[in-house]
This record gives sequence, structure tokens and C-alpha cells, in this order.
Amino acid sequence: MTKQDKSFQADAGLEKALDLLRQPNARQQPLPKSLAAEGIGEEATLALLAPYVLGEASYLDSPAAFAHMDPPTPWITWATSLWNARLNQNLLHPATAPFARQAEEIVMAWLAPWFGMQGGHMCSGSTVANLTALWAARDAGKVDQIIASTSAHISIAKAANILGLPYKQVATNAIGQIDPTKVSELGDLSNACLVLTAGTTATGVIDNLALVGKAKWTHVDAAWAGPLCLSDKYAGLLAGMELADSVAISAHKWLFQPKDSALVMFRQLELANSAISFGEGYLAAPNIGVQGSRGAAAISLLATLLAWGKGGLAHRIEQTMSMSHTLAEALQQETDIILLAMPTTGVTVFRPTNISTEQLYQRLPAGMLSTCIVEGEHWLRSVAANPMADMDKIIDAIRKALP
Repeated sequence: MTKQDKSFQADAGLEKALDLLRQPNARQQPLPKSLAAEGIGEEATLALLAPYVLGEASYLDSPAAFAHMDPPTPWITWATSLWNARLNQNLLHPATAPFARQAEEIVMAWLAPWFGMQGGHMCSGSTVANLTALWAARDAGKVDQIIASTSAHISIAKAANILGLPYKQVATNAIGQIDPTKVSELGDLSNACLVLTAGTTATGVIDNLALVGKAKWTHVDAAWAGPLCLSDKYAGLLAGMELADSVAISAHKWLFQPKDSALVMFRQLELANSAISFGEGYLAAPNIGVQGSRGAAAISLLATLLAWGKGGLAHRIEQTMSMSHTLAEALQQETDIILLAMPTTGVTVFRPTNISTEQLYQRLPAGMLSTCIVEGEHWLRSVAANPMADMDKIIDAIRKALP
């Protein structure tokens, strides 16, 4: 008879893990400096690690957390992540992930039409999503160069380097949008992939989407602002994106998913997939995209969409957008603050006039704001990704930090 290994079975230790999640503030004990010959057991390990993993974490649902494009996650994704870890399904092989693959198909069928796309697949982040899209642009679209703005995410330059394609950067205006006149000056784009950004990292602005279709292939890196398509109130900000050839979305941003979760979608799915698919004798189905083995991120996204619906997701996005406008309007009233511009997609950028940006940043609670550089100047930056943020507390802290 096969001996049962309790390390692979549901155990009371899982209840302990949940208790520690609720109360992570136990006293830290020193971690071993080398790997012991014998382990200390699962429950003792949880007790040892909780003060580090949970006690020293940055809590993205803190009332003061308003600094980054990383949201808190709904508890239903904690539960489904536990299920995913228990099952360890691999979407590379249909036999090891029968429902997980179906869950991804359901999620794509629901979401892709909102972006004007036929479909696509999930991957571990928008860096991979952008690489996948630009790979399709090269091999399906037959482009031989990539063009993007100086505000484009670093993953675009990485993808160009990996794909061996020349990369040109176009100047932006004062708030970080691509300059259409500079694009026109490039001349013939019939062999180019033009990358437009919907929600730049520094300022959150959306490139002029009237440029979609001006090149042989247009890819929209909508990692941050793409989910605005799900809001009736704000979808108009992304008008024109539906004409792009490909779109990337970070689900672990404004879709409130755990890391690592992103979507890459195509307007002509079969054309794109034919260029980015590989098969081997051991594969029962073609492997599409950059990643081989990957986990069941779609299950958490499916659970969130079922729990919230389109309306629930849109409500939370609209709520955070409103919070960013509340902050910006308050900052406009301060004579010692310069606001770069009113926020377009929940990103508010400003700086003080009577002390340095760094000085004000250091006076504020950790995680309340971040910093960025715009046209060579340092600015403070807030990102409305946390529906749990306390705007009164944040505004009051900024006012008190000013001399």
C-alpha cells in the first residue's frame, strides 16, 4: 500500500494560515542562515514566515495606499489562488487543465468584444503580452520596424530588442502623449508597427487613438487604462482602440487580479495565432504565444467577473477615477502646488513650489505617493488603483507636509 504523505493533503494547517492572514503581527524569529538537514514542519514554518511575509508587506488596501498601478485584490481571488496552487494546472497540456483552459476561453469570449478584438489568451504580464503582440506584428503583419513614443513602457524597447527589429521613439507633448506631427514626419509607415499607449506609466495619459491604422500594424499597450472600456462613463476615452490590430491589458492592474495576470488580444485572431503557434510531438494542442507552461490565472478572473459582473467592475473603476479627481481638485486649491494636468485615467501628477519634490515625498507616509520624471523634472505621482483609499486622509497628509 502506498504511504500517504500528509504534506500533499488538506490539513488543519490551512486554517492556521487563514488565522495568520487575519492577524499577521506575531513577533519575528530569526530565519535560518543555511538549509537545515531536517525541516521544522508546515505549521511551524507558517508561524515563522508570517511575521516576515505578512508583517513586512506593503498593504495595497491601506487607506493611505495611492501610489502605484497595483490594486488590492478581492478575497475571492485569494480563494481561487489557493485552489490553483492546490491543483497546479498547466495550460500547456489540455489533459492537466481541462476546466482551466475552458475558463480562459470563457473569459476571452466575454472580454475581447469590449476591446473590439476577436480573442486572444492570457499570459503572465503586459511585458509578455506586448512581446507576443509585436511578435505577431513581425511574423503575421510582416513589419520590419517598431515605432513608439518616448513615454512608451520599457517592455516595448525590450520586445524590439528580442525580436531583432529597429526601434524608433517619437517625441511627446508636455504631458506625455505621442506627438502626431512627429509621427507624420516619419513618412511611409507601411512596413511599421506603431505602438500607442493607453495610460502611460508616468502620467496615465492616452495617446491620440486617431493614429490607429496609420501604420501597417497598430498595437495598443492598454495595460493600465484598457479596462475603462467596461465603463459606460469612460469608454469613450478609448474610442478608436477597437480598430487596432492588437491590444494588451494588465489584469493585475485595473481588473484587480493577483500577479501574474494579463491579456493579449487580436482583431484577426486566426492570422495572429498562425504566426505565434508551435507544436511538438508531445503536445496534444498547439502552444500559442511566448509562454509554454503557465498557470490558471483565468480562474481568478472568471470568479471576479462572475462575482461582480460588468457593472460591479465598472463601479470600482469609476469610483477610483472619481477619487483621483477629488485629489486633483483639492491640489488645485493649494497655492504651493503645481498640477501637471487634470488626471485622464486616475493618475495625478503634481509638485510643490516651495520645497523640492523629494522633500515633500519624504514627509509623506510610505506608499501614499510615488515619483516620476516628466520632461526632466521630478514630480509626485498618485495612482487611483485602491478603492479602499481614504481621500480625506491623503489630502490632509499632503497639506500638513507642505511648509
